[in-house]
Amino acid sequence: MSDSDTILSALADGVLSLTLNRPDKLNSFNEEMHLALRAGFERAHKDAEVRAVLLTGAGRGFSAGQDLGDRDPRKGTPDLGHTIETFYNPLLRLIRSLEKPVVCAVNGVAAGAGANIAFACDITLAARSARFIQAFAKIGLVPDSGGTWNLPRLIGEARAKALALTAEPLDAETAAGWGLIWRAVDDDKLMDEATALAIKLAAGPTKGLGLTKRAIQAAATNSLDEQLDLERDLQREAGRSADYAEGVTAFLEKRKPEFKGR
Repeated sequence: MSDSDTILSALADGVLSLTLNRPDKLNSFNEEMHLALRAGFERAHKDAEVRAVLLTGAGRGFSAGQDLGDRDPRKGTPDLGHTIETFYNPLLRLIRSLEKPVVCAVNGVAAGAGANIAFACDITLAARSARFIQAFAKIGLVPDSGGTWNLPRLIGEARAKALALTAEPLDAETAAGWGLIWRAVDDDKLMDEATALAIKLAAGPTKGLGLTKRAIQAAATNSLDEQLDLERDLQREAGRSADYAEGVTAFLEKRKPEFKGR
C-alpha cells in the first residue's frame, strides 16, 4: 500500500475502505492520488482478508475529476492520452476486474472522471444532494474513464449524448431513476447505509459474488449462446467452492452460514 495521505485506507470487517482525500481540491486527481488509489485496489486484488471495497470521498464532494492545474496547457501542451493510458485506464480495469464487490458512496459532486469512476463501481449509492456532471464538454474534451462505454449501456444513446454534450448536472434521484446508480439516500444516512451494505457483502459468499460480477460484465459483449456457456462454466466453478458447500450445509442444518470467500 502507498503511504500517501491523498487516500485514506482502513480494513475492518472484511471491507477495505478507500477515501479520496484532497478535500480542498474537491478530491480531484493528481498523480499522487492516482498511484495511491491504484495501490489500494491492487491490495484488494491480492489480499484475501479484503472481501469487499468501499470507495468514497472526504469533505463536501466525491471527486471533481482531473486536477486541471496538473494539466495546464499554458505550461506546455499536455499529452492527455498518456494521462489516460498511464493513470485512468489501469484504475478502471482494476475496479472492473476485481472479483469482489466494490461499493461506492458518492457524498457530493462527482464530475468528469469522478462521475465515471463512480459509475464503474458495482453498487453505487449517492447522497440526495449529490450531482453527476460529464464536465468534459466544458473544456473541449471527450468523456473518459469508461464514460463513453458505460453511459450508453446504462441509459441509452440519447441520454448519454445529452449528458456528454451539454455537461448539465444530473441529480442523484434522477441518476437512480435512470439506472446509473443503485440508490439515492439522505445525506446523513449515506455512509451508514453504504458501510452496512459493504459489510453485508463482505460477509457473504464472495467467491460466488465475484463470479456473478464477471458474468454480468461479460454480457455486454457476449451473444446469448456465449453467455449461456459462461453461466454453465461459472456455475460449475461456484458449485465446487467451499462457500457453496457451506451455504447448502447451513441451509439444511438451519443455521447461519459462515462464508470464507473460497
